[in-house]
Amino acid sequence: MQISPPKHLAPFIRHYIFLENSEEESKNVRLFTDGSTGLILSGNMNLYSHISVDRMPLSFFYGALHSYRDFYSKGRFSLLAVVFQPYFFNILLKVSAKEIRNQIISAEDVLHDQLHPFQEKLFNRTDPLSVINSLNIFFTEFLSAEIGSDYHLIRGVQQYILQNKGSVSSRELEKFTGYSERHLERKFENYMGLSPKKYSGITRLHYFLSLINKGIGDENMTDLSYHAGYADQSHLIRDFKTSTGLTPKEYLKTENKMAVNFIEL
Repeated sequence: MQISPPKHLAPFIRHYIFLENSEEESKNVRLFTDGSTGLILSGNMNLYSHISVDRMPLSFFYGALHSYRDFYSKGRFSLLAVVFQPYFFNILLKVSAKEIRNQIISAEDVLHDQLHPFQEKLFNRTDPLSVINSLNIFFTEFLSAEIGSDYHLIRGVQQYILQNKGSVSSRELEKFTGYSERHLERKFENYMGLSPKKYSGITRLHYFLSLINKGIGDENMTDLSYHAGYADQSHLIRDFKTSTGLTPKEYLKTENKMAVNFIEL
């Protein structure tokens, strides 16, 4: 279930996703980059990382990913993902997004007990829409404080990249912002955790994903890769595999897509 935030929160939160596994057997899942950061909330999650084989915290923040992360679950779980606009991590936690990219941070370590009420509601199987409404109030109250001026620049650049579906050159960004490539890169990485070039590449990849998921016309993979701004199909496949660990055809054959970038293997 995917739920949009209210209009005043849309510049900071992309959407909420509620996921539930009612089966006892283990599941292997993969989260791959979409340029976003986010918060995972749960009251009863048995999720483990394939990298460290450690149990994940019940609730955690994740920084911008460069590629993908694999997890596996043990038994039943339910979770609520709050998918942030990438720069909201910097605003919320007051840390450089560059320093925590590719990292997972326990929510308890940074917000202490502020998220306990939401975790308890999820544990007690409260209607997810009620939990989301409470989170909307929580984030609205937080955003009543003053936000740094750089946020408006970063949001403007992000929207420019999205509007151009990731096909943006460094020269075009210099002209759009009035900043040098290096100066903009420092500001962008501080807020987004990624360089403008990396974020543009992720945006282009997800535009291609939207095309193949919609099954546009009778166009083949080569035509769609050109349509998405790739120089050739080999370039597309290389970027796709780096980001997702799969080829486009393998991704299409994946049956359980819990979200566009969160799949069961």
